Amino acid sequence: MLRSCSFLLVFASASFGQDSNALQEKVIRAAVAKVAPTIVMIETSGGQDVVVGGGIRKVAGPTTGMIVSEDGLVMTSTFNFANSPSDIFITYPGKGRFVAKAVGIDMTRMLTLLKPQGENTPKGLPVPVPVPRKEIAIGQWAIACGRTIDNNIEHTPSMSSGIISALNRVWGKAVQTDAKVSPVNYGGPLVAIDGRVHGILVPASPQGQDEKAGVEWYDSGIGFAIPLEDVLAAVPKMKDGTPEKPIKLLPGLIGITPKTSDMYADLPVVGTVAADSSAQKAGMLPGDQIVEIDGKAVVNFAQLQTILKPKYAGDTVNIKVSRKGKDLTFDKVLLQGTVKEISLGYMGVLPMRDDPEPGVEVRFVFPDSPAEKAGIKAGDRIMKLAPKGVPQLGAFSGRDQFCAIMNTLISGTEMTFEVKRKEGGKTDKVEVTLIPFPDTMPEKIPDTALSTAKKAKDPIKAVGAVEKKEEPKKEEPKKDEPKKDEPKKKEEKEPERGLIKRKIDVANRSYWMWVPRAYEPNVSFGLIVWLHPAGIEGRDADDMSDLWAFHCRERNTMIVAPISQNKNGWVASESGSVIETIRDVMNEYTIDKQRIVVHGSGSGGQMAYYMGFAARDLIRGVAVHGAPLGNNPKDNISGQKLQFYIVAGDKDPLITSIKLAKPTLKDKKFPVFENIVPNFGKQYLDDELVTELSKWIDLMDRQ
Repeated sequence: MLRSCSFLLVFASASFGQDSNALQEKVIRAAVAKVAPTIVMIETSGGQDVVVGGGIRKVAGPTTGMIVSEDGLVMTSTFNFANSPSDIFITYPGKGRFVAKAVGIDMTRMLTLLKPQGENTPKGLPVPVPVPRKEIAIGQWAIACGRTIDNNIEHTPSMSSGIISALNRVWGKAVQTDAKVSPVNYGGPLVAIDGRVHGILVPASPQGQDEKAGVEWYDSGIGFAIPLEDVLAAVPKMKDGTPEKPIKLLPGLIGITPKTSDMYADLPVVGTVAADSSAQKAGMLPGDQIVEIDGKAVVNFAQLQTILKPKYAGDTVNIKVSRKGKDLTFDKVLLQGTVKEISLGYMGVLPMRDDPEPGVEVRFVFPDSPAEKAGIKAGDRIMKLAPKGVPQLGAFSGRDQFCAIMNTLISGTEMTFEVKRKEGGKTDKVEVTLIPFPDTMPEKIPDTALSTAKKAKDPIKAVGAVEKKEEPKKEEPKKDEPKKDEPKKKEEKEPERGLIKRKIDVANRSYWMWVPRAYEPNVSFGLIVWLHPAGIEGRDADDMSDLWAFHCRERNTMIVAPISQNKNGWVASESGSVIETIRDVMNEYTIDKQRIVVHGSGSGGQMAYYMGFAARDLIRGVAVHGAPLGNNPKDNISGQKLQFYIVAGDKDPLITSIKLAKPTLKDKKFPVFENIVPNFGKQYLDDELVTELSKWIDLMDRQ
């Protein structure tokens, strides 16, 4: 009898499962049918054939978009135009094909608004109904749709079902789904089970900000959609743009950088305030701890990003900070767009490294620099600084704090420095007007042997700290000798030196390193991140370490070389692996954060350009050999100084495109040193050029 019941239960369960699957399929098809009239096909022609990450090649071809107004405005992913097409066409269900132009670009959510052109453009079109943000919940059904597989616009769109797997992703701008999301449906809708729309599908990444960021995650079970409620709210801001002058919605920037590199564990204390930024205009200062934004409590910089990143330039926020135990409120702080054409300021000094004492010692003053003209000399110690006219000068300790302040200052800033003289110990106030950062290599280079105080492991002394006088030691009673069976303290592991090769199977990463035998933890070493050209696969370790060994020893530098898993060259999706490798080295060795340089040749050089812009919080220099810059380099940012070194042979077949890099970067006010070598081809640098590059790296912390 029991067996019979079990059989009936299994049979009933199977029957219910079949009915359930049929019902599920019916509901999904009904939901997609409801929204299908609002899903359009977008075609492009002309443009470039470019790799945009993860091995994906973006070419002219059909993509997807969504109708967002009755008169035919269409919103889609900006990714669909990464190849800069010359012509765009939209096919509307039941209405036909029309020429279209981009009239608006949302630069923070990477969406593009298209407008049909001509006299007989479609009217009275259906607009999808959004699921209100507050109603979107984890676990809800989500169907990703696209118009790229079937060219017949009247047929059912392609679909992939899943659920909403997370909310407030990509700094609060997107919802996450496990439905398959890829270039075939970027720009299409993420549909709810009732036919309303959760959002528009886009590639997205917390680390990237351009139209290609996040594309490497396609079909991975991690997809993103911008809530349709937010999309429709942005349409009125963009719809009056024209093809000649599309309206761009820029990200709203406040103009601060964190004091800490850990965005999750540490309090949100302001490290730097950019010149002429929203924060500076409001009155915020380095050292302020952000407590609230728009009434929402903030306990770390990750929360701050989640609140601020979805906002646009022109939006206002209310900020509450704690300054020296006192709460201050800044109301209606107007957020700015990306500050363009910032020319970083330069005074002409090299600071002493690895010195934890208050202020910073000047170890070298460059000839004819503003610092020399103002009377600052090697051996003097800069104790305080502030823009001219500010009554109270700001104190700091060590080179890194000095650089963090100086890296926010632009050319033309008039500064007052309090200088303690090497001779006599007298304190003077000195005024210096900063000039644009130079592109030339100084003829006179200081002795690297005198570059460090060799106290990198010592704690930074608090400003104003007074050393206690040593008191006579009291004779302490003798302690009992440790017992024989008592375990000894574990000795710290001696860091490896020389040529080191490693493979991390768990993360599918491999890299080699060259660490000078003279490495010591109390001296911070510069880090060269070598990105090999296509096809090398790490076999250049011996040659590269032999060529660089002397220069690394002379200038306190080491090399790490991640190995690409792609035989055809580096792709954007490997940037995370490169960053993890850099962090591996930083966790094991004392690395100078002002001298972390990505250096690449050929495709490795192109990856170096990409890494420099994608990891600006970590990388301070980009050194490329025989590599073009590529499209749309990002703007210069106060507080995150990035310098470029470009070298190529005049016989290199790519020399014409390589030489476009310097003027492009100079237009954005980046410091750029270029060396076009006569009678030189694609071969890697010889010893003379390596010497020049090593000097450039050693001078990266000049201010």
